[in-house]
Amino acid sequence: MSLQGRTALVTGAATGIGRACALRLAQAGAFVWVNHLGQAGAADAVVREIVLAGGHAQAVEADVSDAAAVQRMADAVGAVDVLVNNAGIIQEKPFLETTEADWDRMLAVDLKAVFLVCRAVIPGMLARGGGAIVNIASDLGILGRERYAPYCAAKAGVIGLTKSLAREFAPQHIRANAVAPGPVATAMVSLEHMSAEWVEKELAIPQHRLGAPEEIADSVLFLASDLSRFYTGQVLGPNGGSVMT
Repeated sequence: MSLQGRTALVTGAATGIGRACALRLAQAGAFVWVNHLGQAGAADAVVREIVLAGGHAQAVEADVSDAAAVQRMADAVGAVDVLVNNAGIIQEKPFLETTEADWDRMLAVDLKAVFLVCRAVIPGMLARGGGAIVNIASDLGILGRERYAPYCAAKAGVIGLTKSLAREFAPQHIRANAVAPGPVATAMVSLEHMSAEWVEKELAIPQHRLGAPEEIADSVLFLASDLSRFYTGQVLGPNGGSVMT
């Protein structure tokens, strides 16, 4: 699964799944751009870890829900071979208490940002003769969940967008796939973002455990590499059995 000589951009890469993806891609030989928003210290720490291990990386700050900021990032980064759209937020709130602002913010970060970054990066992939896009969705985009309507809608949208991109750009050798993790041991699955009830329910899957960010990054690396060259428009589910298809 070598990515030697390739350039990757990972959004939301300062912590959690994004951080694990950046480290995995760098270990495979890619030059990794570590995107973040307001987390310069954490992003720089990821870059240092990569460099100390003999890899190559650089941090780049951008609000991926802002079109102008995304274009500035794309201009700074240049053409990339691998794009991982990972940046995301989550919120637990009863549907009838969900405000328009809640809805707009969730879809801006979790869905619109995927559209914006793909739109900015794909021209460079076309110029290089191809590329790999990996969008981080969620098992909740398939299952749905009470009190998480905007998040579920956004992640279902990511899956639909991924399939559309796959069909449109397959002739130009750009593959687009999604990874839909189950519950993962990150800040999102914590009392900071979830009620104690839902933190407990996250463990009620066949494997009875939370996944590790590195386990999600393994699926991302596979989809970024040539081992998945016949994969496009697919959704991989490292989820401990929360979704079975």
